[in-house]
Amino acid sequence: MNIDVLRWLQSQLGPDTDAEDLTARYEHLRSAKAVALEVLHERVAALVAEPLKVTVNGVATIDNSANVAALERRAAQIADETAPDDPHATGHDLLTTVQLCARRRR
Repeated sequence: MNIDVLRWLQSQLGPDTDAEDLTARYEHLRSAKAVALEVLHERVAALVAEPLKVTVNGVATIDNSANVAALERRAAQIADETAPDDPHATGHDLLTTVQLCARRRR
């Protein structure tokens, strides 16, 4: 995985995301987009595994349903984006200029 892919992943998942974990996942999945989606799906699964809303009457309320929705929206955005390692990500066409010289005919 090159530095551009790592930076893209960290910009999508947060700068505190472990680079070694991302590298290991990338070596296994071979796609930056697949790595980002896997991490986001794991985060959603961790939130859903616990109660989404906990209320202690008169003291505090913790509601993670908005976090789940935000992670799902982010996963949908990433699925539609172009990652730096996508085959069509470069968007550059090769242009070559050749100088033609006149030759005398025989």
